[in-house]
Amino acid sequence: MNKKVMIIDDEISICDSLEFALEDKYEVMFTTNPYEGLEKIKENNIDVVLLDLKIGSVNGVDILEKIKEYDKSISVIMMTAYGSIVSSVDAIKKGAFTYLTKPLNLEELYVSIEQTLEIRDLSKKVEYLSKELENKNNYQGIIGKSESMKNVFSLVEKLKDVDLGVMITGESGTGKELIAKAIHYSGKRKDNNFVEINCAAIPESLLEEEFFGHKKGTFTNAIADKVGKFEFADKGTIFLDEIGDMTLKLQGKLLRVLQEKKFNPIGSNETIETNVRVIAATNKNLKQLIQEGKFREDLYFRLNVVEIDLPPLREKRTDLPLLFDYFINKCNGEMNREIKGISKEAEKILLSYDYPGNVRELLNIMEHSILFSQGDIIDVDSLPKRLKCNELVEDELNKEIKSLSNLTLKDIEKIIIKKRLEENNGKKKITAESLGISDKGLRNKIAEYDL
Repeated sequence: MNKKVMIIDDEISICDSLEFALEDKYEVMFTTNPYEGLEKIKENNIDVVLLDLKIGSVNGVDILEKIKEYDKSISVIMMTAYGSIVSSVDAIKKGAFTYLTKPLNLEELYVSIEQTLEIRDLSKKVEYLSKELENKNNYQGIIGKSESMKNVFSLVEKLKDVDLGVMITGESGTGKELIAKAIHYSGKRKDNNFVEINCAAIPESLLEEEFFGHKKGTFTNAIADKVGKFEFADKGTIFLDEIGDMTLKLQGKLLRVLQEKKFNPIGSNETIETNVRVIAATNKNLKQLIQEGKFREDLYFRLNVVEIDLPPLREKRTDLPLLFDYFINKCNGEMNREIKGISKEAEKILLSYDYPGNVRELLNIMEHSILFSQGDIIDVDSLPKRLKCNELVEDELNKEIKSLSNLTLKDIEKIIIKKRLEENNGKKKITAESLGISDKGLRNKIAEYDL
């Protein structure tokens, strides 16, 4: 997306010529009215303003001050036909990036625009990183201030330097990989490899090869030795995601490696020693799988010395505003946008949504909303359709509940029986069964309510 340049000058010929000179590289707008220019700056998320020092009877420095009051990050280059050093220095003191003397040298103008954009982007990165360092609610890139997340952070601190088995549980999208990385990169193994393996995504035969590697010539396509993940991650960490999907045969081989700290590559008699920390994760109920004979109990206790249970997003709604801000900043950088916040109406919908896909779904929603935002605020129109439909259903349900609250229980019972009879074309036996009452009970109700 091209950067946006606004030209504010009272000479239409200068505006036209500058637009012609810049339009191939930037999205250019112009106006001869400084106050109209201020409104366009607010409406169009402008990056750079080329501002005349004197616009008719209006002092350009006054307009500069109003631009900076609105958004200090907007870069302003002053233009002057008067070559007034005093006025130009005053403009720079009040926030202008530089000043150029008319008639403008186009090469000098191009360089000035690119320089101010580079400095602006760098300043934003520095500001963002500073906020990250200062943010007490950000632990190793994990955002949260709820009590449940504080407990998780506390566990990570205790576990980072001790090689106990850790099992991370929770629904899909709750950030199990982030927690595993936090344990690794904040602990004593941080200078060695962190290797992730998704046990559900790789067939058993290939998964064993991923774990232990193979020797050249072991099978048809084995044209060279392959180093397994347990060798590659020596002195580091292996994160076994979706451990509940691993076959019993491979579970046995994994248990042997954990107990003996050594293994043999496929097709080799060579024994390789390994010093690897294993962190496992699952969204399945492993205790139930053990009862069903699908997961080894001895492996479970080997892996699950300490369990970290990640709460779903719907159970830690106090973290939502922090996550909104974090993802807006993240997506602004990745998508070259400058979203400043969320409208009250959109925030209400986002705060009430249940997020079945958890943090992963929230990121998806923020990416969608930022992409489709027309201005610099996420509003209701830019939200995914499923959220807006959910809000409409809730509104209708609330209206129904409100209308029913003025009725007596008998009134409600009469409405339900009448509706069910209509749905069943007046067939009383079927209606009685669907209502969970006897045929006689239904006949009595029909007589009582004169249906």
